[in-house]
Order: sequence, then structure tokens, then C-alpha cells
Amino acid sequence: MTDTAPFIAAANGETARHTPVWFMRQAGRSLPEYHEVRGEGSILHAIKQPDVSTEITLQPVRRYGVDAAVLYSDIVVPPHAVGFGIDVQPGTGPVAEQPFRSRADLDRLRPLDWDDISYVIDTVDLLVAELSSDVPLLAFAGAPFTVGSYLIEGRPSKDYRYTKAMMHTDPVLFGDVMERLATSAVTFIDAQLQHGARAFQLFDSWAGSLSRADYEHFVLPHSKRVFNELSERHPGVPGIHFGIGCDHLLESMNTVGNRVLGLDWRTTITDARRRLGDDLVVQGNLDPSLVLAGTKPAVAGAEAVLADNAGHPGHIFNLGHGVHQHSDPSVLQAVVDLVHERTAQ
Repeated sequence: MTDTAPFIAAANGETARHTPVWFMRQAGRSLPEYHEVRGEGSILHAIKQPDVSTEITLQPVRRYGVDAAVLYSDIVVPPHAVGFGIDVQPGTGPVAEQPFRSRADLDRLRPLDWDDISYVIDTVDLLVAELSSDVPLLAFAGAPFTVGSYLIEGRPSKDYRYTKAMMHTDPVLFGDVMERLATSAVTFIDAQLQHGARAFQLFDSWAGSLSRADYEHFVLPHSKRVFNELSERHPGVPGIHFGIGCDHLLESMNTVGNRVLGLDWRTTITDARRRLGDDLVVQGNLDPSLVLAGTKPAVAGAEAVLADNAGHPGHIFNLGHGVHQHSDPSVLQAVVDLVHERTAQ
């Protein structure tokens, strides 16, 4: 049976009833109803409560009428679940008190089992039972490089000094870390897909910090393995590849077996298709800062994105990065309404 959900149709490059919309970080700190149920402390504590995670995932679907629900989770859930020793500190992000710095640290990064993430699987089961057929659940995981950079740096970084040092001074160890994290990403997404998620996104948020030569040599093979193994296990399921500041990497990032390429706001859709082919299915790419600027700039920006896409069926509307915590929900609502109204078939 053909999947007629607008998101799935667009991901397959087919004409949808309207251009589908979803937002990265759509379920989170910008929603007042989120704060009512989220609780205090680390996001990882909330994620471990399936009823809470289910409610938070559904909140933007109810409020905005978006065309996909993205699992309320985090890219460091797998290393946290196996006991590596990483948490998400409010206001800071992922922090590891003992960063990954030597081969002995591989012992703290054992393979991920489904038993480690039973609460994630329970959440997926609850969501699949709740969501309509028109609104698929999106699985996701962090790409090996981005997750690895948090483990190696020990916290968010601007220069990735320890990660790049390991990459160039101990490439065998770096490769072992990437291999282990690739296996973890496959297991994490596979569990979500087997329980009813209908598409997935691999976040390589910080790949843009690398030169193209380093990306292709040290990172690309591991991301490609994630997509290839998931394609073998779940033929036909769309996969999205996304990074920030990756204009110089797009040709490489689009070779991993992805169905959709996520663009940030720095690259136009027109230019991406000129470089990668007119059949390219893209996701993006409104600048999140325009949402902070108010309804008028955000709507104008959304109109510009739609004009850039020029009616191509292979377009999933999104921001070029995640929803900022200070975003006004009414502005995001105006963007969803505009995209749906302007593209209705």
C-alpha cells in the first residue's frame, strides 16, 4: 500500500497534498505546555519516562498541526544508556566528567542493547498507537562524529581540539570510536523503526567543523555504514542526513545512501539542486533567527524558502537548525499555516 502521508510522499520526491512541515526541536523549551510536564533536572530523566516523553512528542503535533512527530530524545541517550558517564546539563548541553581520551575508555562504550533503551522503545510504542497515519513518527540518532565529539571533548566545543587531535595522532583509536558509535546508531534507530517509526534522521550537527578531506577520510565511511545497514534492514524507509555549516560537504554527505538532504539556511535550495541534481529531495531551511524576529520576518522568510524550492515535490519544510527556546509558538504556527496554505494541491 502506498504511504500517502505528506511527509513520506515528499521524502520520496512525490507530489504531496501540501508541502510537509516539521521543526527540529519542535517539542521542547519554547512550548509552555512542555514546562508543565517536563519536570526539573536533566532531559535524560524525562526521556526515561515513556508517558512524559510521549506527551512531549505529541504537544507540537496537537498545537501546530505539523506533518511529522519527532521522538523526544537526545543524541547522547545511547552512550548514557550504556554507562559511559555523560549527562545533559541544563544551559550547557552534553557533559562527560571523564571524557574519552585513551583506548581504556572503550570499555565504557560497550555495544548498545535494546534492553538498555527499553524506555525509548516503550515511548515509540505509545506514540505509534496514538498518531494518525498522516503523521509519521521520525526516529533519529546522532551521527558517529557528532556524538564522538561530545564524548571526546567532554562538553560542547568551538574548536574540537581533542577530537581533531585524536583523529590525526591516533587514527586507529579514532576509527574504533567511530565504529562503535556507528553500531550504536544503527541499533538505536533500528529499534525505533522496528517498533513503528516510519523515517529517520541522522544528525551530524558538527560535521561542518571539518575540512572536506578530513570528513571524507575519517567520518564519511562510518555515516555511510549507518545508512547502508538501516537500508538493508528497512528497505524503502526514508533517511535524512543533516549537518550545520556543511555547504562545503554537501557533495560528500549526499553519498551515504540518504533519501533526503537537510540544508541549513546558508545554502539555497536552488544551489543545492544545481550541484547535486534536480531530483534532490531537500529538507529546510528557514533561518531560526527569523522566528525570533517575529511573525512578519518569519513568514517572509518562509515565503522565500518556498520560492527557492519553486514548486519541486521533493521538499520538506523545516528550519535550518532547531527551534530556539525563546521562539514564540504563535510565530511557528504562522509559518506552518503559510506553508500549508501556499502549497495545498
